[in-house]
This record gives sequence, C-alpha cells and structure tokens, in this order.
Amino acid sequence: MRIGELAARAGTTTRTLRYYEARGLLPARREGNGYRTYDECDLKLLEQIRTLQDFGFGLEETRPFVECLRAGHPEGDSCPASLAVYRRKLDELDSLIGRLSSVRETVARQLARAELAAEAEVPGGPEPGCELGRQTW
Repeated sequence: MRIGELAARAGTTTRTLRYYEARGLLPARREGNGYRTYDECDLKLLEQIRTLQDFGFGLEETRPFVECLRAGHPEGDSCPASLAVYRRKLDELDSLIGRLSSVRETVARQLARAELAAEAEVPGGPEPGCELGRQTW
C-alpha cells in the first residue's frame, strides 16, 4: 500500500509517517517509481507506536517495541528491551503519583486552612497568609 492509504488506515498523516521514517521507526521501502510502499506489518508497527504514545510513552521509548516486532515477534512487548521500558515507565509513573499525592495533600491542607479563615473572618480576625511559598514539591 502507499503512504496515503497507510496514513488513513493508521489514523495519522503522511507527514507523521515521513517523520517516523526519518527517525528510523518505519522502514523506507520504495517501488521502482520512487513511491513509498508499505504492508500490514508496517500498519502493526504504527498501531504499536500510537498505542504506546496514547499511554504516555515518548516516541523514542517506542523504539524497542518496534524493533521487537521487526525481529519477528508477534507482540512488540515480548523482548527484554521492551520489558525494560515498561519497568522504567512504571517507576516514572509511581514517582509521578507520589508527587501528585503530595501536592494533593498540600492543596487539601490549604483548602481546610482557607475555609477556617473564611469562617472566622471578622474585623480584627487573623492576618491573611500564604503557606504555599514555603512548600517544595
């Protein structure tokens, strides 16, 4: 199939496919007339890339999965390099979840403090203050 058909079937643009080709993620096969040509395996590569990107993986993080598919494995995540990327991504997500939990706790404390201050606000009440400036994330 030609580049336009592959782009349509993959739900992307020809520009994106050319970019993937330039990055070495999509093979650059050409017919005698110079047109790019692709097959169902290339569509599977693109589906793998898109799925991983939808999950928050960067384009370079998809490379081991693509290489695994190109090596003939039925799934892109059955190779050791792909499993290592999964492990790194889980560590990254766990760290992000920890930071977000900390931020959430800080915001909840600030809300509770602000609600108390708003309830107690009367002439001569507590001085306004901001505790966020002292917090490190």
